[in-house]
Amino acid sequence: MTSPNGSPAGSVGDSRSEELLPGTRRALLHRIATAQAEGRTPSFVAAVQREGRTVWNGARSCVEGHDPDADTQYRIGSLTKAFTAVLVLRLRDEGLLDLDDPLEKHLPGTGVGDVTVFQLLGHSAGLAAESPAPWWERTAGTVRPELADVLGDHPRTQPAGRGHHYSNPGYTLLGALVEAVRGVSWAQALRREILEPLGMHRTTTEPVAPHAGGWAVHPWADVMLPEPAEDLGLMAPAGQLWSTTGDLLRFAAFLAAGDEKVLGAESVREMRVPSASPAADEWDGVYGLGLQVVRRDGRTLVGHTGSLPGFLAALWICVEDDVAAVALTNATFGPLTAGVAADLVRIVADAEPRIPAPWRPLPEIDSELLALTGPWYWGTHAYVLKVAADRGVELQPLRGTGRGARFRARPDGTWTGLDGYYAGETLRVVRNGDGAVDHLDLGSFAFTREPYDPGAAVPGGVDAEGWRGLAL
Repeated sequence: MTSPNGSPAGSVGDSRSEELLPGTRRALLHRIATAQAEGRTPSFVAAVQREGRTVWNGARSCVEGHDPDADTQYRIGSLTKAFTAVLVLRLRDEGLLDLDDPLEKHLPGTGVGDVTVFQLLGHSAGLAAESPAPWWERTAGTVRPELADVLGDHPRTQPAGRGHHYSNPGYTLLGALVEAVRGVSWAQALRREILEPLGMHRTTTEPVAPHAGGWAVHPWADVMLPEPAEDLGLMAPAGQLWSTTGDLLRFAAFLAAGDEKVLGAESVREMRVPSASPAADEWDGVYGLGLQVVRRDGRTLVGHTGSLPGFLAALWICVEDDVAAVALTNATFGPLTAGVAADLVRIVADAEPRIPAPWRPLPEIDSELLALTGPWYWGTHAYVLKVAADRGVELQPLRGTGRGARFRARPDGTWTGLDGYYAGETLRVVRNGDGAVDHLDLGSFAFTREPYDPGAAVPGGVDAEGWRGLAL
């Protein structure tokens, strides 16, 4: 079989190498070496993934010959929250709960049952940032044996739904919600529903060798103090997990594209959509459903950061460039892993831009759908309609700015907006009495084939005298 350009079908003009260029690899190593040295951290391990494949691993250590590798566990802190969010969204996709459900419907008796599942996922439930004293990250979970001990006497800091306010107890409630609906522990649900299907065999609730020890480094002297590694008990869904760069890159690939064994692509995309306005001091980023969304170096990154005494972690994914990076270290304070992981993404994406997949024609096209393509006008503003895969369409301004969107086909012949101003809105074809297309209706806006087409049902009508010049 021969392709339209005469070359054998299926051949490509370029081989895609998994290897990064030597200059890129050196830049990555330099970045983590600088982070480890200037951050004064016992060890630092990082990895980069491109197009779903690990393309670089790097590590530095204060002990010569004992560099960690992709199989060395570190505690990942609040990165755990992304896993808890996936468990909750699985319940939603199975019809066992709705994100707008009040917590009380599934987990009665908490005292904050009027907050919704959605608000808890996006940290807009108005709950306190931390559990009552003593410091929960450095004390055993047995200090807080009940949810009432986690929430305390004053669990709210502001009314629910008013904006983003990060809450660790909120994710404790989500873990308890998973347990109540599933009938198994949060850890069992996590293992069965996420870790095993994704092959994340080195991600655990307790450390399993080889693993790093957590350290505090003195601020004014080059000496260290070991940090305790406590079982967080009920707080585990907010920050308990230990993992490796190898496992976290598997999770990154899932967060970029979804996996039907765990959560489909549409639900994973939903996790990346901002859920609430950020606080006044957090305008550099927003929060989706279990994921942080930030803008760095002109790119949108999604993922999560994490910290517990003795450990810092960060995972960032640029979906557009299909590059992900993980950075882990074993110091309470030190190099900002969030910034390092973002820099690793930038280094690869800038030095070796993504090579587009070859253009390929659609396997088939419906003639009626093809007839809808081309220019349409909302009043005098020109748009163009294009056909996408699976009978989807895209409506974009022909020039300049305007409200464009992608649309997913529905079985009834209409389309649902996927992004921007028209997210969730319905696009439909309106036909006249003889079956010919009159106009496109999008949320009550009429798009016609000509600007204010006199032959179409334009809301408000069209002046009978038509277009005219200015008589002087």
